Amino acid sequence: MPQVFQPRANPLVAVVLVSLALILLAIAGLMMAFGSSPYATGAGRVPAQPVPFSHEHHAGGLGVDCRYCHDSVGESSFAGVPSTDTCMTCHSQIWTNAQMLEPVRQSLVTGDPIEWVRVHDLPDFVYFNHAAHVNSGVGCESCHGRVDQMPLMRQDKPLTMQWCLDCHRDPAGALRPPGAVTEMGYEPGEDDWTGTALLQHYGIERDHLLECTICHR
Repeated sequence: MPQVFQPRANPLVAVVLVSLALILLAIAGLMMAFGSSPYATGAGRVPAQPVPFSHEHHAGGLGVDCRYCHDSVGESSFAGVPSTDTCMTCHSQIWTNAQMLEPVRQSLVTGDPIEWVRVHDLPDFVYFNHAAHVNSGVGCESCHGRVDQMPLMRQDKPLTMQWCLDCHRDPAGALRPPGAVTEMGYEPGEDDWTGTALLQHYGIERDHLLECTICHR
């Protein structure tokens, strides 16, 4: 049988094979970089809302506790959004004619809830329970960032599986004493509980947190 390729073609074949391998590695690297980029994760995203609600003003300036508006966060898997009645508790008395609050007033008249746009939207195959986290001492700031410094609400964290697993492997840094879960800018003092003490207080078993069924049910 005649020889198809001459011996001098061997180096060329080696160059082609190595080039293909490098190209595949580069593509894989680009895909991984894209998957963790803000464009893919939504980190930093500030969706437009029907009312430009300012957490900076309410939580930061006025000191409104997270649970005043998100009143189901301690009992439900969902933090919930405030009802129109909650908003009008204050705004029936102040800023009663503000144009930006017209959707709130219309909601009160018609009975139709305000259609807020979800900021932190996990995939349907991910199970997340707000109450389980809050009642285990996980601070709101740990997942949502300094909302008291956000004029408009944004997604502060990537919310990727890797990000969640990093916390599940070592949750101590995200834990707060019971009275400081909703506190923004919390800094532990010399007499505050250590991370180890908080883990014991809340009865958190780290090995259990890495089971697949914790987040995928």
